[in-house]
Amino acid sequence: MPMYKEEVDPSLQALESRQEEILKRLYELKSAVDGLSKMIQTPDADFDVTNIIQADEYSPLTANAADLDSMLGKGYGALKDIVINANPSLPPLSLLVLHSLLCEHYKILSAVHTHSSVKSVPENLLKCFGEQTKKQSRHEYQFGFTLIWKDVPKPQMKFSIQTMCPIEGEGNIARFLFSLFGQKYNAVTSTLIDSWVDTAIFQLKEGSNKEKAAVLRSMNVSLGKTPWLVGSELTVADIVAWCALQQTGSSNAVPVNVHKWMKSCENLAPFNSVLRLLK
Repeated sequence: MPMYKEEVDPSLQALESRQEEILKRLYELKSAVDGLSKMIQTPDADFDVTNIIQADEYSPLTANAADLDSMLGKGYGALKDIVINANPSLPPLSLLVLHSLLCEHYKILSAVHTHSSVKSVPENLLKCFGEQTKKQSRHEYQFGFTLIWKDVPKPQMKFSIQTMCPIEGEGNIARFLFSLFGQKYNAVTSTLIDSWVDTAIFQLKEGSNKEKAAVLRSMNVSLGKTPWLVGSELTVADIVAWCALQQTGSSNAVPVNVHKWMKSCENLAPFNSVLRLLK
């Protein structure tokens, strides 16, 4: 009796192949994240995510732009305005670097004010955005960036929406401001960037001498593999970490790779302008 071979539907076969490929990619991502979690829990773990980071697609900051309406809300004719309250006794240097970077990317109406809760502000902080000569009407700018020196325990940010709760903390505000460049990262890269930002704020800036030394060792290892803390392009992690080193006075006694990285930061105009503020 003749045997007939059952024909397989090509569309079903393609669907099965696609499902297998998706499962394979999910498994690879899970393995990477599992390894990353071990590295975070045990900093000396021998887990190298360099290849994963380098596989991420980077583009220069000038190549992308975030959808400002989706990020800041529709202005309906009014200028969207980012307002930051910060204490002049501990100026948030990373936010000043980010302001300069954003000014290279967008047309920004910048302003610095002093709240009545602060008795005096050093002249260099009053002019931290440079000399502001307003020559254009408000509607010609893409958004406003207002810094108010105020007696607050930590930096606070609001934008355009009166009812929103403020975003608090230098690291959180820095993350938001950097997102305005429209950069996209994979899950591993995003996790590493967030981890370095937290490490810079809570250990490098606010931690004990022992914690700071441990962070500098970790930075030195990472910067021995890639030119920036997370891969081949500048991220918010580099900005926050560099500023933390400047604020803690730890910038002079750093390992060789960290020193080289700091010079790379300082070769960029926004970092250099903050250095002049500190003099």
